[in-house]
Amino acid sequence: MEFFLQGLDYQIWSIVEEGDLLVTNEKDKWTEDDKKKISLNYKAKSILCCALRKKEFNRISACKSAMEMWEKLRITYEGTDKVKETRIDILVTQYERFQMQPNETITQMYSRFTNITNGLAGLGKTYQMGDMVRKILRSLPASWTPKVTAIEEANDLKIMSVENLIGSLMAHKINMERLGESSSRKKHSNTLKAEEDESEEESYSQESMNSNEDKEAMLSRRLQRILAKKKKYQSGRRYFKKGKDFKRSEVKDTKKNEPICYECKKPGHIKAECPNLKKVEFRNKDSSRKSRRFKKKAMAAAWDSNSDSDSESRSSNEEEEANLAFMANIKDKILTIWKKLLMNYTVNIKKYVNH
Repeated sequence: MEFFLQGLDYQIWSIVEEGDLLVTNEKDKWTEDDKKKISLNYKAKSILCCALRKKEFNRISACKSAMEMWEKLRITYEGTDKVKETRIDILVTQYERFQMQPNETITQMYSRFTNITNGLAGLGKTYQMGDMVRKILRSLPASWTPKVTAIEEANDLKIMSVENLIGSLMAHKINMERLGESSSRKKHSNTLKAEEDESEEESYSQESMNSNEDKEAMLSRRLQRILAKKKKYQSGRRYFKKGKDFKRSEVKDTKKNEPICYECKKPGHIKAECPNLKKVEFRNKDSSRKSRRFKKKAMAAAWDSNSDSDSESRSSNEEEEANLAFMANIKDKILTIWKKLLMNYTVNIKKYVNH
């Protein structure tokens, strides 16, 4: 309002602040200067009335001068001297506790600071420029300490203006943001590179895992084939003991895995171990022994009567006995060889499966 009134006419503000211009002459004797003074008095009142709302106009409608109107408005909105002092104390406390907020920009901080200082100036409390510069520097966070030290060493704070200080702080803030963006870009590039390396490692590990899986699958297939062959072989497997012809397994298998004799059709042994077959062989051997004894006695009795016939019969008997002994010897050798081969094959199968 002060600037507005001074812009219209400087004397209008003096009328509002000091009172109406005095006119000593009577109305019939007014000169041009007197008319101009009276016009300025009414002009000041008119401007104030036009700037107010109806509620405020009702408060000043009974006032006769612009000075009286302005004083009533001042008391209404600024209060008395006690109210003014109270407001000054509140603003001074805000000024002393002023600090820059964590997520606040330099512009926002300076706007809050000017609101406090302008409020104090409007109430008649002013600070020197150097004091305000130091206050702003003290209000900055700890991350600004290097910049604050540089400003204090490079400038005289008594003659430095707040505007120059704010400009320097804004320039430093822009540089910090630029450096932060460059570092974030580098970090992002490093992150991307690390992710690429991780992806390459994952692909390599995936390939190695696939190769390992292929090897494991191949080994499992081989093992399945070996187990299948072993299962086929277990149906006809033979076990042997020392001093005996055959050996039973030390592992207690179920009846399904036990061999079945082809002679008596009973499980638990094979044909070579069948007791029925052994009984028959024993009988045959016994009968052959008896026949041999009988033949020897007959040959001894008939030796004298017919030497030629005896020699022929003896030779034939000797040939038969030699053939029988030869066949028995061959049979024993074949069985022994077969036992050894079967045992070696069983041992090799067990070693290969365990490996």
